[in-house]
Amino acid sequence: MSQNTAKRFGENMKKIRLKKGMSQGDIYRATKIERAYISNLEAGKQNPTLETMEKIAKALGVNVEQLLK
Repeated sequence: MSQNTAKRFGENMKKIRLKKGMSQGDIYRATKIERAYISNLEAGKQNPTLETMEKIAKALGVNVEQLLK
């Protein structure tokens, strides 16, 4: 995953999360992905695995494509 794609994923993830009124803690509780890692994903500092992207998409009630567009 390129740096631009990771950044876009993180920006979309945060935008969708906030639109749904969810906190990073809510994502943690739904996925068991550490909150610090979630923060790094949203900042574009981490490259998520496909499994991680699927877990986050499910927690947000969207599909992976919406996180990558």
